[in-house]
Amino acid sequence: MTKKVTMQQIADHIGVSKYVVSKALSGKGGVSEATKERVIEVASQLGYFAQNSGYVKPGKLGQEANKFPESAIKQSVLVLMPNIRFQTRESVYWGRILDGIASRLEEKDIGVVIVMEQKVEGFMHLLKPEGILGMIGVGEIASSMLLEVHRMGVPMVLVDHEDALIPTDTVYVNNYDCMYRLTKHLIGLGHRRISFIGNERYSRSFFDRWNGFRQAMEEFNLWDKQDHLTELEIMEHYDEPIQAWLHRRKKQQQLPTALVCANDSIAIDSYRAMRELGIETQSQISVTGFDNIDDSARHSPTITTVNVPKEWLGSRAVDKLLERIERPKDPLEKLMILGDLVYRQSISAVKP
Repeated sequence: MTKKVTMQQIADHIGVSKYVVSKALSGKGGVSEATKERVIEVASQLGYFAQNSGYVKPGKLGQEANKFPESAIKQSVLVLMPNIRFQTRESVYWGRILDGIASRLEEKDIGVVIVMEQKVEGFMHLLKPEGILGMIGVGEIASSMLLEVHRMGVPMVLVDHEDALIPTDTVYVNNYDCMYRLTKHLIGLGHRRISFIGNERYSRSFFDRWNGFRQAMEEFNLWDKQDHLTELEIMEHYDEPIQAWLHRRKKQQQLPTALVCANDSIAIDSYRAMRELGIETQSQISVTGFDNIDDSARHSPTITTVNVPKEWLGSRAVDKLLERIERPKDPLEKLMILGDLVYRQSISAVKP
């Protein structure tokens, strides 16, 4: 049997007192952010968070399979979706995931509390374990917030996000595979100068899409790390940086024949940028997106993309959370939902 990891072991590993470790893990003040992050990192490496005792309080919400008593039904699931600029309920992407969560909870006759709070202090007063069944986190969420949920022993599932320091179930679309297939399709159409647009560090999904693209390019010996626009700050629209980047490539006579965009919104912004530069969008450069938001089908030309079953991501997150409540000791899972390629007018074969 593996020995229990203690706070003293963590303290000895870092070279601080047990008192400092206790304060860092309890979320109390008096410890610098750098020290707190180091404590969390080491605690995770030593397996402290994965223990059934100690830091993680055993859940008391386990129920018989497929059966929730009246007392549980009256409780709610907390949905944490921090309003970090554009990750909002009104989003054409995140909002649809939220719709899927709400619909499935309604089917189960379970309430939902939606929280769009960025600071731990503003969030913690809402987190009362006796009042909620569990939590579903949607999109990017700070480690400090997830740590507080984990510390209180609240069952949780993350959608389109994961945290290496905090063990939890996650639900994703197969971003890597879809982008790999999409890129190979462009290569099959004769494209050789293909550029990726999108900040691969923005989210785990973007990172996986970037890697799927890169893998396909490397397989055909087409990879050139200088050919891509990945240094993008988070903003509402990307027309200007894309236009500036395309302008430089045009002057160098190195325009790509295809743009692989990290999502549909970036693809639509790319079209606006190209039109400002007088680039023939359909005949000169093919463009692909990802997510299949409604605007991708309404755009002229319609945009080739990957359909992400957004509502289903939300529904499966609810199902996984209820499974976790029923069987808290089961191994953690990363669920991969299949996305489909949607071929539309925005791509064409390279003319000989």
